[in-house]
Amino acid sequence: MNPIQTVDYIRILPELVLTAFGIIIMMADPLLKPGASRKGLGLVALGGTIAAIAATFCQIAWSARDANFATPGWFGMVRVDSFAIFFHLLIPAISAVCILASLEYLDAQNIRSGEYYALILFGTVGMVLMSSAVELVLIFIALEISSISTYILAGYRRRNAGSAESAIKYFLLGSFATAFFLYGVALMFGATGSTSILKIGPALGSNPGLLAIAATALMIVGLGFKVAAAPFHIWTPDVYEGAPAPIVALMSTGPKAAAFAVLLRVLFATTSSDWLPLIWICAALSMTLGNFGALMQNNVKRMLAYSSIAHAGYLLVAFAASNEIGRSAAIFYTASYAAMNVGAFAVVSHFGAGGERYVSVDDYSGLGRRSPLLAFTFTIFMLSLIGIPATAGFLAKYYVFNAALSANAHPTALVWLTIIGLVNSAVASYYYLRLIVVMYMREPVIVEAPAPASGAMKLALVLAAIATIYLGVMPGRVLTYSDAGARDLLPTAAAAGSATPGSSTFPGPVATTPEK
Repeated sequence: MNPIQTVDYIRILPELVLTAFGIIIMMADPLLKPGASRKGLGLVALGGTIAAIAATFCQIAWSARDANFATPGWFGMVRVDSFAIFFHLLIPAISAVCILASLEYLDAQNIRSGEYYALILFGTVGMVLMSSAVELVLIFIALEISSISTYILAGYRRRNAGSAESAIKYFLLGSFATAFFLYGVALMFGATGSTSILKIGPALGSNPGLLAIAATALMIVGLGFKVAAAPFHIWTPDVYEGAPAPIVALMSTGPKAAAFAVLLRVLFATTSSDWLPLIWICAALSMTLGNFGALMQNNVKRMLAYSSIAHAGYLLVAFAASNEIGRSAAIFYTASYAAMNVGAFAVVSHFGAGGERYVSVDDYSGLGRRSPLLAFTFTIFMLSLIGIPATAGFLAKYYVFNAALSANAHPTALVWLTIIGLVNSAVASYYYLRLIVVMYMREPVIVEAPAPASGAMKLALVLAAIATIYLGVMPGRVLTYSDAGARDLLPTAAAAGSATPGSSTFPGPVATTPEK
């Protein structure tokens, strides 16, 4: 057995950093006085996410001078290519904004537990590892690391019955979904004799057998639960309603981004397209059930839960396109959705106040007069979720639908899927605009103004708003990175053993690249 090289530790450096900070928080928490604020531990967790992002830049620098950095490491289980590094930057950034939103939230909820922040970091470890793992067993372990943390965090408001209910539902249904995924892994091993994604693709080729198709379908079921895609979405509204708002911001973006990263690696490991009908059905159902379900909601958290189901459907349209543009569009969409949805739930977290009392649409009446800046930032996120130009949501949807219309395979089916998506986008405009109308054109139901946002909450909202506008106005650099990640997903037999210099390394400065 070959000894572990230094470069292997660089390949998992963000995971090591996040784990170290999580352990520090767990060791420091018992040393603090019971009942004392844990904001200091939150700042340590924030430092951990920033350090993880810095570690990712170390990976970028290492890949620039070592053409073999993108070859699989850790005995072929981890591959840190441009695709993985994109998510190594995205997921810790999501966690950082959620931690900023939590600093104010925990004090308002009278929660004095430092392990809250450690669980966020440990969950982030699993999400980051999912994006770079190319071994199905390791993906399962990373999935469980992420899932167990979010199961606990979903029920963190222990004195609230709704929070306990959400944790139980999430745990039970998540366990079933994990069983489907693991059984799919077992069948895939039976079909190919390997659990390495890089070996499964060449082994299957373009004509996988029935056993491999069944294995892929079971894995799609397991991961479909994690991304809240219909018909595996039943848990989403109840869990989102009961879970703490900052955790919902994390759950609806971080694990979803990681699960989509795994789906991209698994589905595009082979040149076969036998899984396309299942993805088409999931995309159409997710968009339709998500948007029409949101129309009937008066609870803002449940409305955004159904919205997340619909956006999973939009993203699956890019999968159905099954081309390089579609892969790039899916990567870009995860970043765009993360920016606007984290911001939206940060607003809900602050406005809900202690006990999350104000969560109905009517509670937002007159918010434009009572708190103009809060209403303005919320409006930005709502407009982006609709897909209004100059926001991340517009370009993300445009990129996805363009990928579907430019696909050569199954053009008629993809045209119909695009039409379904456009109709659903029009339907979605109603419930997003309804909230904006209530904020600016209705008399206030609540007399007092919302409490002033803390500095951490303001920073979280500003960062999310800037990212939402930046991705809609100046997306060129991020699109370049997503294009590079999409190229690394191309099925090649050589991927398991060597890397072509320049093809699997994170792109360097792109100042001369025209904006798309």
